[in-house]
Amino acid sequence: MDDELAVRLKAFEGRPAAVAGRGKDPVNAPMIRHWCEAMGDNDPAYTGPDAIAPPTMLQVWTMGGLSGHTGRSGAYDELLGLLDQAGCASVVATDCEQEYLLPLRPGDEVTFDAVIESVSERKTTRLGTGYFVTTRMDVRVGRDLVGTHRFRILKYAPAARNQRNQPNQQAPRRPRPVVNRDNAGFWEGVRRHRLLIQRCTGCGTPRHPWLPGCNGCGSLDWDTVEASGDGTVYSYVVMHHPPFPAFDPPHAVALVELAEGVRMISNIIGVPYDKVRIGMPVRLEFQDCDAELVLPVFRPREAAV
Repeated sequence: MDDELAVRLKAFEGRPAAVAGRGKDPVNAPMIRHWCEAMGDNDPAYTGPDAIAPPTMLQVWTMGGLSGHTGRSGAYDELLGLLDQAGCASVVATDCEQEYLLPLRPGDEVTFDAVIESVSERKTTRLGTGYFVTTRMDVRVGRDLVGTHRFRILKYAPAARNQRNQPNQQAPRRPRPVVNRDNAGFWEGVRRHRLLIQRCTGCGTPRHPWLPGCNGCGSLDWDTVEASGDGTVYSYVVMHHPPFPAFDPPHAVALVELAEGVRMISNIIGVPYDKVRIGMPVRLEFQDCDAELVLPVFRPREAAV
């Protein structure tokens, strides 16, 4: 049965997911402004008469909203339906890759084609067993290819949830953060219960998450300052589904604005998820999850010890 399903899934590779799709709106200054405000990106290249759109907005101009796009083909829906029938009814986005070839400017009319690039073999993950599906979108203005966007999802059958109250059953570990040469100093600071913020030594701009260069002036030189720990909830979401091992939904995930002027994503503890509010003052704490993992979290200031 698995072999037969694999053959049927592989047959979707190379089939179109969208043909001659068209962005619902031209590249425009208001959306660029909203994006830059949300991301805290003050690069002057994104304002003024010669403005370009931030490259990372590439997918924004192709999104169809709730009504979708007229250029969408049926192949992608057929593929997802086949996976649903095979018991892989849950879905989670895993990653995306983008390549930027030409800048987009206000007024550009975006068109795109998308193809089902690959369907993996059956994979077993901590979430469950299923298949990784990758689509590739080619984005154009006129005849010019301006960028490509690869988007990968996992369609899976959820693993049986751990019964934490059963004897001799160990609770699942929290997922490990991805540590690389650019952010290793941040995680080393967290391990020592210090929240370190990068600061550009060229223009003094603080930044988070850690990056190799400054978005403001382009300098590669930086030092760090230790956060005071005071912040406010800038925005938040409540996660209900899908259930992940080591988490007990629903729980609040917040974008916290620190007193130093940067924002970071973390959990709010010490208060029910439905009591979290935008503007809520919070205070930094460090949570020792296990012998290997320490995480920065935030507690409402009036509830802080």
